Amino acid sequence: MKYLIGVTIAGFLLSCAPEKPQLEEAPVDPHMPKIDIHAHYRAERDYLIPMLDSLNIKPVLVDVGKVDTAQWHQRRAGLIANFQNHLGRYFFCTAFTATGIDDPEYADRIIEHIKHDLSLGAKMVKVWKNFGMVSKDNAGNYVLIDDERIQPVWDFLVEEGIPMLAHIGEPLQAWRPLDDDNPHSGYFRDHPQYHAYKHPEIPTWEAIQEARNHWLARNPELVVVGAHHGSMSHDVDIIAKTLDKYPNFSVEPAARFSDLIIQDSEKVRDFIIKYQDRYLYGTDLGTSGDQSEMSESELDQEKRRIVNMMDRHWQYFSSPGKVFFDTHFTDKPKEIQGLGLPDSVLRKIYYSNAMKILAGS
Repeated sequence: MKYLIGVTIAGFLLSCAPEKPQLEEAPVDPHMPKIDIHAHYRAERDYLIPMLDSLNIKPVLVDVGKVDTAQWHQRRAGLIANFQNHLGRYFFCTAFTATGIDDPEYADRIIEHIKHDLSLGAKMVKVWKNFGMVSKDNAGNYVLIDDERIQPVWDFLVEEGIPMLAHIGEPLQAWRPLDDDNPHSGYFRDHPQYHAYKHPEIPTWEAIQEARNHWLARNPELVVVGAHHGSMSHDVDIIAKTLDKYPNFSVEPAARFSDLIIQDSEKVRDFIIKYQDRYLYGTDLGTSGDQSEMSESELDQEKRRIVNMMDRHWQYFSSPGKVFFDTHFTDKPKEIQGLGLPDSVLRKIYYSNAMKILAGS
């Protein structure tokens, strides 16, 4: 979450740094329906539903299955409770882990777990970067996403028409030394266990990408949305080649806007327009912790952070003019050319592409 960046709205910029020039405000268009394909609102908030209604956005509440622990079950319980307490206001994406993959009954157990969550209303299934970077089998091998022991699960999802949200691997910079030009330096300093540069035992970025591509090729009827641009966000040309090769694959940009803004704006714009039917809006925004333990100022700050972030995304995608980005890896906001995407493209990436995928389940 720390390395989500984007454009600040004019009022927010002015209050934080009066010396910066004011730009035209471009808040999220409340008239356009939206789906956030990648959100983590695990804890309820009094402000949350009214805020989402004002933005006309319906998030997918995404579970994150790291390892099968009591902590994971507690977190998913909060997410499921939020979903069930507001039926119709959210979508629900379940998840599973690689725990127990050596067990001959592993796939059957995972399928039963998914069936249970489908009965609760789940519309998607997520896999996380523990496949490839964290989980190991009894032989000490990292469990990659194309592991044959998981194949019955993919077959089940295809049969049921359930799409995937796949966070496979990390940005390429995870395998590089940290420096000020790395838009993910802050995250890897705070989460050194995922800084693969310091963990040579972790499979390479290329090996994880190859396993993901092999998985896509072996399951052409499995609908897969690549979370965080499929961990290829440093270069839209690589994303484009992957989309060309695997028609069952789409991508979303959650927590990777920092990678987009440092690439040529015309190149990024052309990429999104070309793949407008396979690009979905995602944020990685969420809530955690009981609101009774938070002060009014903390809750207000949390709410403003969420709204400001969505405004920044909207301004970047929709504005044809210059916009400011506050990034964690520069001292001053950077002036960037907005993409100025056509309204027809905005409607696809913000709503209709996700709706098609979710309605297909």
